[in-house]
Amino acid sequence: MPLNVLGGELATCSMNPRTGWFRDGCCNTDGNDHGVHTVCVVMTEEFLAFSAEAGNDLSTPNPEHGFVGLKGGDRWCLCAPRWSEAHEAGQAPQVVLAATHARTLEWCNLADLKSHAVDLENDGDSGSDARPEGDEA
Repeated sequence: MPLNVLGGELATCSMNPRTGWFRDGCCNTDGNDHGVHTVCVVMTEEFLAFSAEAGNDLSTPNPEHGFVGLKGGDRWCLCAPRWSEAHEAGQAPQVVLAATHARTLEWCNLADLKSHAVDLENDGDSGSDARPEGDEA
């Protein structure tokens, strides 16, 4: 059973458009997924423009590869390195933590993901489960 970044069972990201490395609607991954398509995001027009400028046009349909093109509001399994790059540039889209694969944590800080979460209740916890830098607990 694949796990999400919060340690629970990985939830479905999107069936319309159908996303995921395996096009199963989930941000599952394997050793052949060199892009690490593990971050379930909610697309924004700003991020789509940022991605296109970086050489990855996610808006234009590519029917020969079964790709319908994305628009703001669509959920999609984004490459973890691209999300990290967008975060550093201040352009990261929102994240669905329950549908974001645990492997994402190899590339992205949990506190950063939580700061962009659409599915995290605000209980006054600002990431207290995130260890301080250098704490090897």
